[in-house]
Amino acid sequence: MRIPYYQIDVFTKHLFKGNPAGVCLLPSGWLPDEVMQNIAFENNQSETAFVVEQGDVYGLRWFTPSLEMDLCGHATVAPAHVLFTEIGLGVDRIVFETRSGQVSVVRETERLVLDFPSRPPAACESPAELERALGKTPVEVLRSRDYLMVFQNEDDVRNMHPDFGLLWKWDCLGVIVTAPGEKVDFVSRFFAPDVGVNEDPVTGSAHSTLIPYWSKRLKKKDLHALQLSARGGELFCRDDGDRVKIKGQAVTYLRGEIDV
Repeated sequence: MRIPYYQIDVFTKHLFKGNPAGVCLLPSGWLPDEVMQNIAFENNQSETAFVVEQGDVYGLRWFTPSLEMDLCGHATVAPAHVLFTEIGLGVDRIVFETRSGQVSVVRETERLVLDFPSRPPAACESPAELERALGKTPVEVLRSRDYLMVFQNEDDVRNMHPDFGLLWKWDCLGVIVTAPGEKVDFVSRFFAPDVGVNEDPVTGSAHSTLIPYWSKRLKKKDLHALQLSARGGELFCRDDGDRVKIKGQAVTYLRGEIDV
């Protein structure tokens, strides 16, 4: 079987920036889980998205090199970009059916608007070993799907050098570190070595937690964010109660086929 394959840089308008995601358009329904996992491992991107047309909606599943994810932002924007730009789908809104329910992407001029569930964090105790792994003491610790470690300023986040050997085997998917931004509302980074991604370049799903936190703290609904990975990414966010809107751009890096 030949599978159309694309690689998209997401939350950026520049090649080699943002977060790259693989996109596989499956013409005949889902492949066996083992095959999709092997494709994701072979691609060695933080996520590979698999898409199946299902009438008026599209089935969407996400795989890291080591496991299937329940929610992924950039690898939702990536297949939407492919369907809008590469396939030429003549609509302005795409609905995906996922493990986390229905999510949608709307085309808005040059940007794509991702609609995701909100995952507000709750205050929790700070694990001492996690602080040692990060090498800095946060001013606040909260948790939703991921730990959310809040720091004093942008430099704390930018200059952090985690010990990834100590970041394994936490009872969560990953660790978000965040702080107020100097020129934007907030900055962040995301570490998830337990799922095969030491540092994710730009993490849409983490903003399901970041947006409600910063919206409440800053008392504003519309937020401008940067993720301070080496590749970097820019996100325009809105808190809509039980949903969040995450807006950004995407660019195609690669078009090809996979033989399986």
